[in-house]
Amino acid sequence: MRILFTGPAAPSHLFPMVPTAQAVRAAGHEVLFASGQPLEQLRQAGFPIVEIGDGRPVREAFEEVFGRQAHYAQPDLTQEEIMEIGAAAFALASRPTVDDLLAVADGWGADLIVHDSCLASAQLVAAKLGIPAALQNFGISSGLGMAAQLADHFTDLYEKHGVAGPAESTPLNIVPASLGGDQGGLRMRYVPYNGGGVVPAALLHRGTRPRIAVTLGTVITDTDGLEAITRLIASAAEVDAEFLLAVGNADLTALGTLPANVHPLPWVPLAELLRVCDAVVHHGGSGSTLTGMQAGLPQLLLPQGADNFVVADAMVATGAALRSSSADVDAALLTRLVTDPALREGAARLRTENEALPSPAELVPDIEALATARP
Repeated sequence: MRILFTGPAAPSHLFPMVPTAQAVRAAGHEVLFASGQPLEQLRQAGFPIVEIGDGRPVREAFEEVFGRQAHYAQPDLTQEEIMEIGAAAFALASRPTVDDLLAVADGWGADLIVHDSCLASAQLVAAKLGIPAALQNFGISSGLGMAAQLADHFTDLYEKHGVAGPAESTPLNIVPASLGGDQGGLRMRYVPYNGGGVVPAALLHRGTRPRIAVTLGTVITDTDGLEAITRLIASAAEVDAEFLLAVGNADLTALGTLPANVHPLPWVPLAELLRVCDAVVHHGGSGSTLTGMQAGLPQLLLPQGADNFVVADAMVATGAALRSSSADVDAALLTRLVTDPALREGAARLRTENEALPSPAELVPDIEALATARP
């Protein structure tokens, strides 16, 4: 069986597909990824990749929609407005991928297309070629809802290709039902894939003081710098904990002189870092949130843009997380993050819910069944 995985060239959208792809390949099926530039981070996962699109990064589509340089944080917009801008931008970035994806799916003979919600061409291609489709959700928000918003920007292309509308797509959820995703479809355990990286030997064991990991994902540091955590770093010296600053190669100048208990790290796979931490602070990105959930850690979310606010609401409701604006972070809040037993209990419950779900490997027969049910 040949299973084609496709999505926009962004780790937050492609990385959640990797454990599913690993599972079906281990079961003996052929796997191919189709995505646009840049391909470097996906290449690390070890799958064959075919390039689709015109070579322009997704960020350019966002800048075209905004009419200016794109920033991740959008403090003046509602969550609904942010999501609609995202739909318009991802739909625009999807347009150059249609013909390439048609050629790949048809020429390679795909039996199933597993796609991200933010690649509008996938459901068009599946509908035109009559190939079953599965939507790999990347987190808590509704993937089917986002895909429908993108399709609204693709009506002219459906008409051009003589297709009535998007193919029906079975959601593949990676969160417990209590946390979100889409109704129906399949639901699997979240297994983190954060890319490769060298793990310092000091991070193979726990520290003598509580450890708080601080991360801003893979996008914010490039578009907005470290503004989201300047207040946090200023407050860290008053907290009895070690802060492990996982922001890759970001310029730390804006943070000033770091307190003695704040330690910048080189790029480390987040799952390995959180294994020896006691809590995590981040912006509410799906990868950071779900890796924290899988580790069973209390979380502090500082939502900035994208679907961060939906994620923050859902996580606070579980009892496993706190939420704050970046400007309101103080030592008392950070101390509570590592001392509140209710947060630890909520995080442990959420981890148990995740572990009770079938692994991607256990779900392979169900995924195979999707491919045999051709429309």
